Amino acid sequence: MSTTTTPEMDTDALAAKVTKQSSIVRQLKKDGAPSEQIGSAVDELKELKTLLASLTIAEDGKDSFDKKGFDDMVIRKMFVIPSFEIHGGVKGLYDLGPPGCALKAAIVDTWRKHFVLTESMLEMDCTNLTPESVLKTSGHVDRFTDLMVKDPETGECFRADKLLEDAIDALLEDKTKVLTNEEREDHLRVQRQADAFSPSELDNLLQNVYQVKAPSGANFSASFPFNLMFRTTIGPEGTSVGFLRPETAQGLFVNFRRLLDYNAQKMPFAAAQIGLGFRNEISPRSGLLRVREFTMAEIEHFVNPDDKAHPSFGNVKDKELVLFGRDDQLGSGKTKTMTIGEAVATKLVNNETLGYFMARTQLFMEKIGMDPARLRFRQHLTTEMAHYACDCWDLEIKSSYGWVECVGHADRACYDLKVHSQATKTAMDATQKLDKPKDVTMAKLKFDRKLLGQAFKADQRVVSRALESLAEDWQDFEPIAKALEETGSTEVDGYTITKEMVTWKKASKKVHEIKFTPSVIEPSFGIGRILYSLLEHSYYQREGDEQRNVMKFNPSVAPNKCAVLPISSGDEVNAVVDDIAADLMYHDLSTKVDKSGAALGRRYARADEIGVPFAVTVDFETLENNTVTLRERDSMAQVRMPKNDVSAVIGAMVHGKMSWEKVLSKYPLVQVAEDGEVAKTDSSAKTIVVSTSRGRFSRPAPAK
Repeated sequence: MSTTTTPEMDTDALAAKVTKQSSIVRQLKKDGAPSEQIGSAVDELKELKTLLASLTIAEDGKDSFDKKGFDDMVIRKMFVIPSFEIHGGVKGLYDLGPPGCALKAAIVDTWRKHFVLTESMLEMDCTNLTPESVLKTSGHVDRFTDLMVKDPETGECFRADKLLEDAIDALLEDKTKVLTNEEREDHLRVQRQADAFSPSELDNLLQNVYQVKAPSGANFSASFPFNLMFRTTIGPEGTSVGFLRPETAQGLFVNFRRLLDYNAQKMPFAAAQIGLGFRNEISPRSGLLRVREFTMAEIEHFVNPDDKAHPSFGNVKDKELVLFGRDDQLGSGKTKTMTIGEAVATKLVNNETLGYFMARTQLFMEKIGMDPARLRFRQHLTTEMAHYACDCWDLEIKSSYGWVECVGHADRACYDLKVHSQATKTAMDATQKLDKPKDVTMAKLKFDRKLLGQAFKADQRVVSRALESLAEDWQDFEPIAKALEETGSTEVDGYTITKEMVTWKKASKKVHEIKFTPSVIEPSFGIGRILYSLLEHSYYQREGDEQRNVMKFNPSVAPNKCAVLPISSGDEVNAVVDDIAADLMYHDLSTKVDKSGAALGRRYARADEIGVPFAVTVDFETLENNTVTLRERDSMAQVRMPKNDVSAVIGAMVHGKMSWEKVLSKYPLVQVAEDGEVAKTDSSAKTIVVSTSRGRFSRPAPAK
């Protein structure tokens, strides 16, 4: 297929074509289609991606975001720095400096208040070390693997499929090699299938066909599966295998029964956890977006699978979200803005509980200061979703890296609790009382305990409980009964049941409560990705001065809420500075004091770079009448107020109880030229502050 484009081509429509073609390629590989068919589909995908990249680059050229200036400032001000830098660093590992650490703490604190406290969630703090059996049950042991090879001389490991791809690239780019078009196509076909070969096929291609050598010159070892989880042993014997957890969720799933008891058996309910996850990325990149150690904040909302309504959905149903549904991804490539109420009513979003958390996530992002224009929810395509999932939406945030998934919202159905229940022979059920009793058809069972004991020994109670659970509803037990009558045996939870072990009869009974395995709806937040995106969304440069970098953090999450600056180094002035700073800290308002000899404008700029929203300046007028100036970061406007009002006013603004506009209406505005020149005075200002080489002085405002 030949694809053409023009400068007028809709980028969104082209992106939709790429998404659709990617889905086709995934499905072909999943179905085991012939390599020629897959190769043709991959070629078409590559051509579409090339066209999209060219259009995207052209559009990005219009973007005024100074990535280099941003990166320099983030490291220089110690928001984020490479770990073990003086030792050469390690890819995928980063440290947070003082402002980055404080910003992360503020984001996590806001998250906890917004979700855990407001929703009365049950918070846990589970261990990072996880036994192999838990992650084997969840599927992580089998799922998180890539084929690796090792240099036998140095022990250095490499990803096998990437080595093959690189070897073919080198061959095709080698000008000394003369290849026919047919030969080139054969090599490209192999390259496209690099991640689909078995270990023996990869070994043959690397060693015999392309003769790829290790850096030491020796042949690579045989391919072996590499699990992306960090493996370790628990205990000195070395016999108990464990992993650093790749997610926090499993700790909540295995504690479900205790959480349900703690919640007095009431359903639905939510559990939450904030903690570290680990993934041994082979090629970490994009800064904090793909790392080997990361902070997650996850919620597991347990709900009746037949009733996914949420009692608080009415509070958010009118919240508008930008939605990128799967049909739009494969069709127009355009997002739609609609209320979450409409999205749930039209079944674009599967259910109320999933929609509720999507809306709450949007509100959280707006609360911490994310740009709403750069937020969207993208629905997973059917080829992306796990077989057990009902619906999945990712909150994506646009940054200089494009649209990045930062929060996943997944309706995981009953999968997680069921697999842990089956593996441990532990019931993971909940009950729900009915408003009115109802008649149900069930099966009344009678067991031959002797036969059960002979066949299953210690597991006989597990088997009988499994059958009794199915017998609660005739629709569930009927297939078992039919199989026993027709074939004489059947499988239940891995046990073979024969007709002689149990007899039954159809009956009805009045029930006052129902029993079920809960579904799980999971919002999962990548705190590192959110932090990085917030840094980008908050960064700007003063108009007309590219050297003046500013981080426009919301006061509620700013690392420091206020800077306190003396006009001079005199003891009297410094005593007032210390008094104000102590009072601010007493009111839990983190404060930065800058008594350096730098010019006042330079000290304002330092505070702006780390996002301090307010600055109090103690000047000579303070010594006369006990007033100070209060500066707001983004407007650079200043008011004069009594010193004793400072903590209350700043505290009110930090907690969203007072706006800067309200402050402007309450206190007299003063104008200060931060470059040392007298600025134009507002007609409403009672005083102006003049900065000269001799100092900084308050003067009466000029007459009109």
